[in-house]
This record gives sequence, structure tokens and C-alpha cells, in this order.
Amino acid sequence: MQIEYSKKFIKEFKKCPLNIKKSFVSKLKILINNKFDITLNNHSLSGKLKNYRSININADWRAVFQEINSGKIIYFVAIGTHSQLYS
Repeated sequence: MQIEYSKKFIKEFKKCPLNIKKSFVSKLKILINNKFDITLNNHSLSGKLKNYRSININADWRAVFQEINSGKIIYFVAIGTHSQLYS
């Protein structure tokens, strides 16, 4: 599995609090080993984000990604709080 990041994701990630950055790295390791681990709450999105999926970073923070080439590439496009991403 290959992990890639959009420019937008990188910009948003740099602004995240340190605890969120650490949590994301931890969740990324879990995603690489088992993308449907229950702690990730990996789920497909609907509406304007219908071609994307989301994982939980903590209770309020999410990372949005797209699976490319049958899941061989995970392309992260956004990270933020639930309200920042979905409002």
C-alpha cells in the first residue's frame, strides 16, 4: 500500500496541534496493517464527498482520503475537525 498526500492535506496537517499529528501517525500505522480496524471507523462518505472515505483521528478529528488503483494507493486529501470538513 502506498500513501500519498495532497498539497491541501500537507498544509492543513502542518497547522494541526501536536497531539493530532501524533494521533494521525498512530492511526496511519493501523490503517496500513488493517484498513478496517474498528478503531479507525473507516467509512465511505456521501454527498459532495461520495468518492472519498474517512477515518477517525480522535473523537472530533477526521482524515479524508481516496482509494486509488483498488486500494493500492491511499491518497489523503484533507484533515480537520468534523465541523471543518463536513459543514
